Amino acid sequence: MRTTMTFLLSWCSSLVAAILVLRICPVRAQLADQQAMAVLHDALSVPDWGPRDSDYCSWRGVTCGGPNGTVEVLLLPHRGLSGNISPISELSGPIPLSLGALRRLRSLNLSNNLFSGEIPGEFGNLGGLQELHISGNNLSGFIPRWVGDLPYLRVFSAYENNLEGRIPEHLGSVSQLLQVLNLHSNRLTGPIPESIFAGGRLEVLVLTLNELEGSLPPSIGNCSSLSNLRIGNNRLAGAIPATIGDIQSLTYFEADNNFFSGEIIPEFSRCSNLTLLNLASNRFTGDVPAELGALKNLQEFIASGNSLTGGVPRPLLQCRSLSKLDLNGNRLSGSLPDDLCNTSRLQFLLLGDNSITGEIPREIGDCVKLLELQLGGNHLTGNVPPEIGSLRNLQIALNLSFNQLEGPLPKEMGRLDKLVSLDISDNRLTGRIPPELIGMLSLIDVDFSNNQFTGQIPIFAPFQKSPLSSFSGNEGLCGDPSNLSCDISAGSGGAAAHRKVSSKMALAVIVSGLTAFTMVTLVVLLFMLRERQEMAAHLKHAVDLDCVVRATMKDENKLGGGAFSTVYRAVMPSGLTLAVKRLKSVDGTVARHRNRMIRELERFSSLAQPNLLRPIGFVIHEDVALLLHHHTPEGTLAQLLYGRAGGEFLPDWPRRLRIAAGAAEGLAYLHQASIVHLDISSCNIFLDADHNALLGEIEISKLLDPSKGTASISAVAGSFGYIPPYAYTMQVTAAGNVYSYGVVLLEMLTSRAPVEESFGEGMDLVKWVRSAAERGEMPEQIMDPRLSAVSFAWRRQMLAVLRLAMLCTDPTPATRPRMKAVVQMVLQAQKDSLLKSPEVDTDDDVARLDLTISTFLQ
Repeated sequence: MRTTMTFLLSWCSSLVAAILVLRICPVRAQLADQQAMAVLHDALSVPDWGPRDSDYCSWRGVTCGGPNGTVEVLLLPHRGLSGNISPISELSGPIPLSLGALRRLRSLNLSNNLFSGEIPGEFGNLGGLQELHISGNNLSGFIPRWVGDLPYLRVFSAYENNLEGRIPEHLGSVSQLLQVLNLHSNRLTGPIPESIFAGGRLEVLVLTLNELEGSLPPSIGNCSSLSNLRIGNNRLAGAIPATIGDIQSLTYFEADNNFFSGEIIPEFSRCSNLTLLNLASNRFTGDVPAELGALKNLQEFIASGNSLTGGVPRPLLQCRSLSKLDLNGNRLSGSLPDDLCNTSRLQFLLLGDNSITGEIPREIGDCVKLLELQLGGNHLTGNVPPEIGSLRNLQIALNLSFNQLEGPLPKEMGRLDKLVSLDISDNRLTGRIPPELIGMLSLIDVDFSNNQFTGQIPIFAPFQKSPLSSFSGNEGLCGDPSNLSCDISAGSGGAAAHRKVSSKMALAVIVSGLTAFTMVTLVVLLFMLRERQEMAAHLKHAVDLDCVVRATMKDENKLGGGAFSTVYRAVMPSGLTLAVKRLKSVDGTVARHRNRMIRELERFSSLAQPNLLRPIGFVIHEDVALLLHHHTPEGTLAQLLYGRAGGEFLPDWPRRLRIAAGAAEGLAYLHQASIVHLDISSCNIFLDADHNALLGEIEISKLLDPSKGTASISAVAGSFGYIPPYAYTMQVTAAGNVYSYGVVLLEMLTSRAPVEESFGEGMDLVKWVRSAAERGEMPEQIMDPRLSAVSFAWRRQMLAVLRLAMLCTDPTPATRPRMKAVVQMVLQAQKDSLLKSPEVDTDDDVARLDLTISTFLQ
């Protein structure tokens, strides 16, 4: 019997049950169709298939063709399947060698499993292979030479493994069809082979986080369709070839953390679609080419950590789409231009550690969309302009340290109520610290050290909670947290004595009037404190730390994980079940920032919001950090949507909407506390026993590197399918969180994953929904009909939530609603359903809303 098979064994990191997609078309295989279908029937227990010996062509999801009943298509997505497909595949261990017998296999996807060992040599027999996906496993050894011998190979994806050695020197020269090569996060060495550019069809090349050497071949200019080029974090050297300018389709160019040298080539200006240009941490010299100002689509220019000279590049500031200019750590000179903020979209202006002189222009106040301003480590003089208080969106950091600024600090800075980090240390600033700064409600990190401030430090929690070093080097300062007490009576004479007597009298009256209230309050507080202490003591007694540590050493306890952590199930001797999160420490992060990590964990543990999955304890030892959480028996939202193990479909729209509301409230609370989540996804929304939403991974935003601001983490953050357009290397922002939440809403509405093969190449859930009008589809065809057809009330709600999801996933960050508004819109959708029963809603009511959504999608 002849069969061709394309199958996918890929899991969301925290799913326990597999989501399986199989496609079968006519070709010869090892097993006859009847035998193969019987094996699948027994292994997967598909709930709505007939008996084992019945006609498999009548089973749901099975399509047969030809006179002999040959299986041509087998579709089993979102059926909650789990188990092995023996003898075709295993879920862990070595890749089954039997796959090499499927001689006419066209596509093989084994990504995101636990496969180990080497890539089987038997795969060299798969001469018809067009796509090979083996990413996200524990594979080791070399990339076999036969990969380069595959005559039809279009896609080879083997990222996030432990592969070593060289990329085959002839890869791409045989097939001449290579379109996608993704090998990031391995241990590959040697040069980038010129052969991969030979066919000229390459569209995506991702080789980041390896140990590659040599130069970037000039033949790369042959690939006119190349849109995504990522070669950062290697050991590549030499100049960037001028042939890059021949690739007009180029959208992303990342070459950071290498040894590239010479000047930045002006030929980049010919790449009219260029959105991201990242050349950070190399050895580039000379001026930034003026020609780059012609890049109208450029959103991020990152060239920090080089030896660039000249002034702040004025032409770049004319790029109408520019949102990030990062030139930290170069040798720029001259003054800041007055027209610094001619571009209305600038969000990140990073010019620290250069040799910039002159004053901060008053026009800095025009940069109204700035989220981060780094001007520290220069030679700036003059006063801090009061216009800096106009930067009301400033959130991540304001750094003016290590300059020669003088004069008083403007009271207008108190308007920066979203700012998290303020550093004005090592200047010549004088006068009192303005009491108006207590309006900076989001402050966490402050540094006023080594200036000439005098007077009392304002009584403001972020100031008093700061270490002594934050205010040291100011001899005239007094009050907490400095070591000097303020003598308020010195030099005040009789007036001071009079005020002292008056104060005593007023205090006596107040004390006598509040005595009764204080007594009652004290009794209540003591009772609450005792109850809380008893609960804490009980929990502490129930946790065995040795048992916690041992649980993280066994793979069978692994529940899942993501980019930043791995989660294990730990059962205490007391019977208590915990979820233990082991952080992935990079470059000794845990050991280097232990004390600050502890402070952050204590802070997160105290967040008082019921929709946050907060740590209840932690273990930090050397470079290991374990976070303890309550076990969530109902798993995650992703498991609820896609991981049901058998049984009929449960129309659960009210439950989904309640989960959406809870997740929105948790995220809005984080934003209000100036915390940006790094990985919003359905896999990180956990469910308690009552299916209430608990937003997980909240503490990761500060624990990866708590010495930096929340959004200084680069774009490893986020899950595929949830990351906003053009943000795969951007720093995470609140607007990015809103986009990711919008994707979660679409998952709930459609019962579809963020990325599915059925969407088509290069298409994700958001694009699929937004392209509905082009396909001639109405909103009814987008939403899960098993939910929307239950009642008019449900359909009305779903249409309202669909419109909200469209707002949240708007391509322009500035037009997305804030989470506080999102919460209100979700709650309003719930309220509407309570006020209107299915009988009250009419076809006309729903049709009008349906038409609104249809117009919105166009």
